[in-house]
Amino acid sequence: MIAILDYGSGNIRSAERAFARTGNNVVVTKDSELISRADALVVPGVGAFGACMSGLLSVQGDQIISRHLAAKKPLLGICVGMQILFDSGTENFTDKSSLNSNDSLSNDSNVGLGILPGVVSKLQHPRLPHMGWNTVVPPQGSTLFRGVESERFYFVHSYAVPYSAQALPGATITEYGESFIAAVESGNICATQFHPEKSGDAGLQLIRNWSDQL
Repeated sequence: MIAILDYGSGNIRSAERAFARTGNNVVVTKDSELISRADALVVPGVGAFGACMSGLLSVQGDQIISRHLAAKKPLLGICVGMQILFDSGTENFTDKSSLNSNDSLSNDSNVGLGILPGVVSKLQHPRLPHMGWNTVVPPQGSTLFRGVESERFYFVHSYAVPYSAQALPGATITEYGESFIAAVESGNICATQFHPEKSGDAGLQLIRNWSDQL
């Protein structure tokens, strides 16, 4: 069973349909007990970094994710669900009351889960958001992109993690004004900045590639 974490993100149902179309048993839930019995966890996300973090914390999603990873079970983050896995984000957030203070961050930063190293920042491109289909450059031997290495995927975002080979080696890269991280494959963590559930046949194949590892 694959659990899709329901914390108020906007693309829950489209993600559910896509994972079901690939033959997976899927449940959308915020029930920590049910998630603990799942074989894998999907963390979707749409909207602003801070709003997603606030929604995640409201259902104790940080603890759910922590326990899931500690059990060495696979996790897939999608779009802002990928971004919140990083250290922080610079997108404005109007209500920081639910976030812990962190003196090392500037006032306009939002604290992420800190599972992956990096800061989510505004793309350096005159035309934002980055919306539409774009190619990706996966690392050699990628399992996630097996068979779809040359395909295009659907992006819609204005913020991303700038690519640094030193900070996160083996990441998948996309170009839009600058090189940014389009996907991560690190141990039991996979994540995509694009939306596989909106990326047609290529996205469905990527979901199959991920779920075939369960």
